[in-house]
Amino acid sequence: MLRQYQLVDRVLAYDPNADEAMLNRAYVFSVNAHGTQKRASGDPYFSHPIEVAGILTELRLDDETIATAILHDTVEDTVATSEEIERIFGGNVARLVDGVTKLSKIEAQTENERAAENLRKFLLAMSGDIRVLLVKLADRLHNMRTLHHIAKPEKRRRIAKETMDIYAPLAERIGMYEFMKEMQTLAFRQLEPEAYESIDRRLAQLQEGGGDRIAKIGSGLKLLLARSGIEAEVSGREKHPFSIWRKMQERHISFEQLSDIMAFRVLVPTEEDCYRALGLVHRRWPMVPGRFKDYISTPKRNGYRSLHTSVIHAENRRIEIQIRTPEMHAEAEFGLAAHWAYKQAGDHRPPVQPDSKPGWIADLVEILDTAATPEELLEHTRMAMYQDRIFAFTPKGELIQLPKGATPIDFAYAVHTDLGDQAVGAKVNGRVVPLRTVLENGDQVQVLRSNAQVPQANWLNFAITGKALAAIRRHLRHVERDEQVTLGRKLYDDIVARLPATLGPGALDAALKRMNLPDEGALMQAIARRTLTDGQVMEALMPGSAAAETATAPQSSAISIKGLTAGVAYELGTCCHPVPGDRIVGLRRPDAGIEVHSIDCATLADLAERSDEETDWIDVQWGDKTEGATARISVEVKNEPGALGALATIIGQHKANIINLRLDTRDTQFHANTIDVEVHDAHQLMRLLAALRATDVVNAAERI
Repeated sequence: MLRQYQLVDRVLAYDPNADEAMLNRAYVFSVNAHGTQKRASGDPYFSHPIEVAGILTELRLDDETIATAILHDTVEDTVATSEEIERIFGGNVARLVDGVTKLSKIEAQTENERAAENLRKFLLAMSGDIRVLLVKLADRLHNMRTLHHIAKPEKRRRIAKETMDIYAPLAERIGMYEFMKEMQTLAFRQLEPEAYESIDRRLAQLQEGGGDRIAKIGSGLKLLLARSGIEAEVSGREKHPFSIWRKMQERHISFEQLSDIMAFRVLVPTEEDCYRALGLVHRRWPMVPGRFKDYISTPKRNGYRSLHTSVIHAENRRIEIQIRTPEMHAEAEFGLAAHWAYKQAGDHRPPVQPDSKPGWIADLVEILDTAATPEELLEHTRMAMYQDRIFAFTPKGELIQLPKGATPIDFAYAVHTDLGDQAVGAKVNGRVVPLRTVLENGDQVQVLRSNAQVPQANWLNFAITGKALAAIRRHLRHVERDEQVTLGRKLYDDIVARLPATLGPGALDAALKRMNLPDEGALMQAIARRTLTDGQVMEALMPGSAAAETATAPQSSAISIKGLTAGVAYELGTCCHPVPGDRIVGLRRPDAGIEVHSIDCATLADLAERSDEETDWIDVQWGDKTEGATARISVEVKNEPGALGALATIIGQHKANIINLRLDTRDTQFHANTIDVEVHDAHQLMRLLAALRATDVVNAAERI
């Protein structure tokens, strides 16, 4: 553990103007506050915040950030208070400490809710001052370095997974690649111990067998550049285990088949030298097609700049080469932390203001405002931190970075939320394309908009960025709420008509208080969603009225669809054949039972256009226990012997049952069949259709 004078000397070495007295006070305060507390390793607890501060001195961060690191656990784990921190160390340090606090005392019903609430408060704090993130990443890195001391395997795995899902991508997004790589390696060791040990063992064998192979290749690179007058600093290494494992998974190959496990970094004096060095390398060794990336002319969103290429070296071995200047290298090593580093002369730099923070942080904060559930927040945040990205351009040449697989609707929302909401189409490289078109690297995208357009539910099928999905779902929730309030009002009027007497003027307000609802709209929504039964509403409006209603109503067992009260008859629509897992809606017609339809059923569209039809729309969903249902599919099969047998075999292998089969059309090449199959849910049906499409005798398979 660093001693007090060692830590202070580290800071003064790069910032002679640092507040030495504040750092000493912070050290003593942390030691006294944590007292005799111990870590899982048996070390004194205060060793952890001191080591976190030591990590941040390597990034040359300011004295307030170092003090924050020393104090970051005092409010959570000791009797110290935020007011005490502010009185002794000032408002800035108190605010930073509050932002970094782990918030472990939050009570939530599920693990997702607790994780989402922690993430929500952390992102809000980070958006105000990026130093919160820098301290948090150093805190997590040191915790990962000591993770093996935790006795419970499930706790180690939980922490490792959180690191892999959230903190490593955050480190990557601000360009702190060394932090990212170490966190990924340590997390990978916990999550996939057998894979880690296997790759680590093989890397050790390569080092033993290859001797000084890396040193020889590095010397050859340096000599090649020196002959052309370029002074270069060359270093090489094997890629870290997680990077190798990910490549093996993506390419579906073994370790022996993986050829590019060595990477070399070439530092040259100027940007012009970067391109000269690249030309020399490509003339000397064949380039691997598709492996060249120019992050100098188009930097990554986190500011990363470098040239990347892969070449085929001696013995037919691929090597990866990164070429950059020392300034680019400093940015790659420290990322956003470089903006906080002090110059040797002790030049203080102002903190990153909220209006100048990276755009992706602003996107995350917008997602916080639109995510309705903890699951949505976690999902959207992880999407916003994608690592594999493409570059697309606006017609004015502005660079927009998106995840691979993004579409024009993602592009539109990345430019501005209003543009996304009003998108009706797009021009990609001058050609009009649908919004679901997947964008390629370097595409120029012009979004076509209309003031009459609103976000559509089907956009959820091809939007992939967290920002786009959050905005679309927010709009759909508002629309859904309006529809539910309208339906609830109609059902409420029916409930009131069944009361034994006329309601008084204050009855509704009194009922809202009894049901603990904030307003009339919330009541109507609860009625439509069936979170309140008719009897509960009647009892709240006029106590005693529900008993009389129940006494005259026939009793029956509950059905397997949520949202319908006990005893209500229903049937599944024969027009759309909904199965468990589909989004569904109920139709209630006069003197008839409830009909359950898929949300995209044509029957619903027809009813929406007929104003004379007296039909109530009811919000329903599948119950916890379902026995499956019949789905109808259309399958086009080759007209050859054994084709129907192969079809039946596939259906049987997927545990589905053929209820009915009808031959629709037949010619010399194909015959089309309509098949009713009994399945458990929509997921099973989708897997069955995918298997049918992959079969040689099947030309097409679709759900009807």
